[in-house]
Amino acid sequence: MSAGTVEIRRSGGTAVLTLRREAKLNALSTHLERELLRALDDKAVTTSRAVVLTGGDRVFSAGADTGELRDMTPEAIAAYYRDSGAVYEKVAALPQPTVSAIAGYCLGGGLELALATDFRVADPTAVFGLPEVGIGILPSSGGTYRTVRAVGPARARELVLRGRRLDAEQALAWGLVTEVCETGEHLATAHGIAGELAALPPLAVAVTKRVIDAATDSPRESSLLLEQLAYASLNQATRTPTEDQT
Repeated sequence: MSAGTVEIRRSGGTAVLTLRREAKLNALSTHLERELLRALDDKAVTTSRAVVLTGGDRVFSAGADTGELRDMTPEAIAAYYRDSGAVYEKVAALPQPTVSAIAGYCLGGGLELALATDFRVADPTAVFGLPEVGIGILPSSGGTYRTVRAVGPARARELVLRGRRLDAEQALAWGLVTEVCETGEHLATAHGIAGELAALPPLAVAVTKRVIDAATDSPRESSLLLEQLAYASLNQATRTPTEDQT
């Protein structure tokens, strides 16, 4: 447990993944990242209709264990991104809707992990920030990319370059989180959102997630075409054999 693990719990159609490295404020070591990778491949997750990711009642994650990477060569760092460092993109690519339930620190790699989910619910105790530039590095697990897309380039500079920290209400005002809940209700609120999403047709959810992601970087014409093709595909998938014969 001192090295950390990821607890997997199933609640109806929702899989709940809890980072368990409380003694280190859920710092994202390569070991904990591998544990999360393994959890994402667990049957309880792959057969779920929605996923909730949390760090528990006190802290989401205080960030990555940057000391692990400090002495790595560029080749070793490239290998890291192909290994445990791939977990952030794996979370982002999940076909199910994903919700982060956040209390306490959500900093550095912790915020990058939360940004990889579709929705973020913040307890009033939540604190958000990206302090990497202050120690001579930068957010490199999708944090820069996703922060710009969540809050725009001007506010992203405040977070990434100036290392500004936001409380829950500020994060909501900036668009970094989806909603702020009552104290101690972050997990229950995330469950509620996940339950709503789990009730939707899973193929429509998975395809729509991909279309929204693609629209972020696509020209208007390409986005409209992708919408139309996705609609045609989903419409065909919902047809019954009887309808096809008429």
